[in-house]
Amino acid sequence: MKTPYIYTALLTAAMLLMAPATFAAESKAAAPQEAASQGKASAKVAPTPKATPAPKTTVKAKLIDINSASAKELATLPGVSAEDAAKIVAGRPYGSKTWLITNGILPEAKYPGLKDLVIAKQPFKDGAKNVEALKKAKP
Repeated sequence: MKTPYIYTALLTAAMLLMAPATFAAESKAAAPQEAASQGKASAKVAPTPKATPAPKTTVKAKLIDINSASAKELATLPGVSAEDAAKIVAGRPYGSKTWLITNGILPEAKYPGLKDLVIAKQPFKDGAKNVEALKKAKP
């Protein structure tokens, strides 16, 4: 007598597993009909003109080179005091802008506000020459 209950349970589980697929198929079939009925209703209404997006006018901020900028230029950066600018000038040359933190020139808290505004240009296109120049400049 327990056997019919097992078959009933298996049949119920199979139907429950197939139910989402059936509902998805029905909703996909109903979608074109709904779109067609909405299309008929909107055909009577004048189409609205498409708005053209405004042209993007992104202004690129001029990056300040920490290897060549004057102390006065560096002091215009947000959060950089005249003393910080003097430290930056005294610690040149920099291999990258992150050296401001790693060399203890600026506190780490000030760096996030500066990282997108500064750059550390290198004097040579050849990386090996830059490494030599940096080694000579830093004892």
